[in-house]
This record gives sequence, structure tokens and C-alpha cells, in this order.
Amino acid sequence: MTPRLVATPLDAPVMLPSPRPGALAPGIDAAFLPSAAREAALERLRAPGALAVTTGQQPGLFTGPLYTVHKALSAAALARVLEERWGRPVVPVFWSAADDHDFAEASEVSWLGADGSVVTATLPARPTDAPLTPMYREPLGAGLAPALASLEQSLPASEFREATLDWLRRHYQPEATVAGAYAGAMAELVAAAGVVVLDSAHPAVKRAAAPLVLRALEEAAGLDEDLDRHAEAQGVSSRTSGITVGDGASLVMLEGAQGRDRLVAHDGGFTTRRSRERFGIDDLRRIAAEEPTRLSPNVLLRPVVESALLPTVSYLAGPGELRYFGLTLPVYHRLGVARQLPLPRWSGLLVEPRVDRVLEKFGITLDDLRQPPGVLEARLVRSQLPGDATQALAALRTAVESQYDVLARAAETIDPTLARPVQGARQQALGGVQDVEKKLVQHLKKRQETELGQIARARTSVLPNGKPQERVLTLAPFLARYGPALLEDLGREMESWYRRALEGASQPA
Repeated sequence: MTPRLVATPLDAPVMLPSPRPGALAPGIDAAFLPSAAREAALERLRAPGALAVTTGQQPGLFTGPLYTVHKALSAAALARVLEERWGRPVVPVFWSAADDHDFAEASEVSWLGADGSVVTATLPARPTDAPLTPMYREPLGAGLAPALASLEQSLPASEFREATLDWLRRHYQPEATVAGAYAGAMAELVAAAGVVVLDSAHPAVKRAAAPLVLRALEEAAGLDEDLDRHAEAQGVSSRTSGITVGDGASLVMLEGAQGRDRLVAHDGGFTTRRSRERFGIDDLRRIAAEEPTRLSPNVLLRPVVESALLPTVSYLAGPGELRYFGLTLPVYHRLGVARQLPLPRWSGLLVEPRVDRVLEKFGITLDDLRQPPGVLEARLVRSQLPGDATQALAALRTAVESQYDVLARAAETIDPTLARPVQGARQQALGGVQDVEKKLVQHLKKRQETELGQIARARTSVLPNGKPQERVLTLAPFLARYGPALLEDLGREMESWYRRALEGASQPA
């Protein structure tokens, strides 16, 4: 039995993409990771009229949070729906953002331990003054072994336990880079769904993207003005989008003395934001020609590069990406690249049988579990109070309220200054009733610790650390318990979800 899948749709409409002209960029075949899906997918991508549905994510330890896998399988599901509708090949492609330099995010992973609590493993932190090395250059190192051992110790005996651990060990090795291990593990994992993984830091991709990246530098001033005007017209700020525009920064990152660094327009050339290295446009043209791996797009330019290299009709995005996609329109226009339609990825919960048993036992719902901790528990404990005690507490409150109303009116008549002492006595009497109820509930809680623990563990499964499950927990323990059938169930659920969402949908204007 696999988990029950519950969709929690992102707050974004699902529209029908439009077919587009374009083809796979020449020479980038080598950037697709080896997998069981690779050759068939490349053959289909090379076919006349072939299209792609894309998504992607920066590297994560043990493939990162669940939503990374949700993205890849969402791309496969939508590609199947569109291929059937259009009668032409539509290939799902996962863009591994190997240039990303956020080691803190990439080096942490969480799962549920045997006791139902959240277990987190992290690689040793980089020194605070270390260069911001991109993940495709950052080795996993010796700190990987304790993380793998911690995961292994958390996994109970099951049919798929060893296969899951073997899958991770094949890719996550100390000498591997953070991005390389991640991309390889993802490529193997989602191959059965027909998804292929593209290494965005591969020299072939860098060479193919270099002319467009260089144009973004040459047009940096115009792009900055366009983006500033567009953001203002849309009422978008850096606070709401997470992206700052109009400050002279280009859309290009350069690997320099302090690692991956933003190029900022300065005095007719560019300066790296952290290391303050100076580059003229001719210097950057030489780097683009001779060392293109040093250049990479930022988050606003990356989808434009992707659309230039792949015949993508849609990019499946998370909530943050959907916000910044709204800023990108001027970049596509100025650089003359067709824009793929941003659509929401599938979002949802894996509700395990043990959680469903708790819901059934207590007659509660997932929404009940989503309430702040303590609210549900207090309600359930109060429901266990003997009926006569509940009635007595209610009667006491009613009697206190009504009789003190009589006394308050009498006090007003006798001497208005007595009103406040009477009100204080009323509150004290009501507090006494509340104290009695609290003591009864506390003792019931002690008697029901086992049952309350079951509720707490169910809540942690649904909202680990108080956050959505898909943003915290990683796939491996679920895969160890349920095997490949879990991925197949997810794929079917996502395909049905996109079919329903696109029923009667028209293409955007």
C-alpha cells in the first residue's frame, strides 16, 4: 500500500500552452545525463516539430525536498497530456541548476526518524570567508559519510530499503560534486517517467548559451531600465518578488576571485559585486569565447537561456519562481527569445497509512492537523471529560455570569464605586471554574499521552517543523518504504490533475 495523495494546488491558474517553433540547440546532447531514458528522449527531441516541457531546481543533498521530485514528475505528466492533445513529441526535461552557489541550502536534508520526529543531516559548513563556489565545482567531501549513515540508521527493514540506499550510494560519493551527485541521482530516479536531466553547467551548454549571455551584458543598461519600468507597472517590489531590479546589476554571474559573483555595470564596464574585480566588455567577450564555463545567467535570465536552447512550451514552477517569472517578459522581448508559459507544478501531500489510521481513530481531518499545535489536542481531551462534569462546568459559568449580573446592578444602585470590586469578584469566580477545568484536562492529558503522541506524530508527518511536507522532507525514506510504485502513483495523480485543470482551457492571449 502506497500513501494517499492529496493535492494542495498552488495559487496560480493552469492554462494551455501554445506550440512554438524552435529545436534542440546543436551540440548540447552531451549535457544530458546518462539514464535509461536518455537515448529515446534525445531521439524524440531531434524529431521535426518536437517540443519540451521543462522544470528544474538547484542541487540538494539526497535530491533535496520532495517538491524537487514533484517538479520532475509534473513535467512528465504535462508532457503526456500535451503530446496526446497535439499529436507531436513532447519531452519532459529537468534543468539541473548546477551553477547555483547556495551551499547552505544544498547541504541540508531532512526526513522522519523512527520515532516520528524530524531528523536533519548537514554537510560541514563552508567557512564564512570562503568563495561562493558553484555546486558543480563543490565536492561532497568526507562529511557525506555521517549524513548517509544517519539516513541508513533511520530506515527500518523493508522490501525496498537496500535498493534505495544503493541508489543514493551510486551517486552520493565523497569525491563527487554536490551538483554531479544530485543530477545523477535525479536522472536515474525519474528515467522511468521519461524525464531526462540536463546539466546546465556542462561545457556544451555553456558554449551554446554564451552568445545570449554576452548579449545580455551588451544590453545590460537597456535591460535594467526595461525591468525597472516593468516592475513598476506591475506593482512588483523586491519584497514581493525576491528580486531587485533597476540597481545597475546585470543579469549575468561570473566566477571570479570570490566565487560566483554578480556583474554590476560601472564606469563603462562591469565590476563584480563582492570581489570588486573590473572587466571591460572586451574582457567578457574573451571569457565568453575562451572560458564560457565562468559565465552563468541569474534567475531572470536563466529561463530565457533555457527557452533559447530547448523548444520548451512551458516551465513548471514553484511559488517563488512564479513570482519572478512575472518580471521576465522584458528580457525575452529585448533578447528576441520566445517565452515559455510558466505554469504551477503539482503540489501535494503524501498521507501515509499510519496517518490515515490516526485520522480515522479520532474522527479528524487533515485540516484539523493543520491547526496550530495544541488546539486539536485540547479539543480532543475536552471531549473525553465525563458528560456530567462538562455540564457542571457550563452550569457554573452560566450561574456565575447571571448571579453576578444581579449583584452588579445592586452595586450600581447602592454605590457606583462598588461596580469595579464586583466585576473583579466575577472574574475571580470565573477564573476558579477555568482552573478546575484546566486541572481536569491536565490529568486527562497525562492519561492520554499515548494518543496525543499519535496525533503529534501525524501532524509532524503532514507539517514537519510547521512547514509544508514537500518543502522539508526528502524522498528516500518514502521510496524505501513503498518502492517504485510510489513514483508511478504520483505520475498518475499528476496526469489526472493536469487533465482536469486543462479541461476546456484555451491558450493564453
